[in-house]
Amino acid sequence: MTKSQVSESDVPYLTVTVERRNYGRRYTWLPVDTLDQQSFTILCNNTYMRPHMYDLQHGDTVRWKHNGGYLQGTISQIERTEQQLCVRLADVDPLPADFVEL
Repeated sequence: MTKSQVSESDVPYLTVTVERRNYGRRYTWLPVDTLDQQSFTILCNNTYMRPHMYDLQHGDTVRWKHNGGYLQGTISQIERTEQQLCVRLADVDPLPADFVEL
C-alpha cells in the first residue's frame, strides 16, 4: 500500500471531551477531523451538523488521549465558517499518569 492509499483502519479515530466550568460535561468522545496541541477542526461537509450547532465556548476545558496519556487545554478561540469549525487551544498540559476519564 502506498502512502496515498491509506485504509480507513490506518487512520486514527480522533475524539475530544469538552467540559464547561460550573456546568459540567458538554461532549464525551466528540469526533474531530484534525487534532494537535494547538487546535482541532471539525469538518461539516456532507453532514447534518453545522459549525454553529456545536456548543463550544471560550474557556471550555478540552481533554484527549495522546501517546498513552491525556492532554488538557482550554479553548482560546473559535472560528466558524459555513463548512468548518476551528478551535484554538491554550495552556495545553499533560494530565497526571494516574488520571482516569469517567
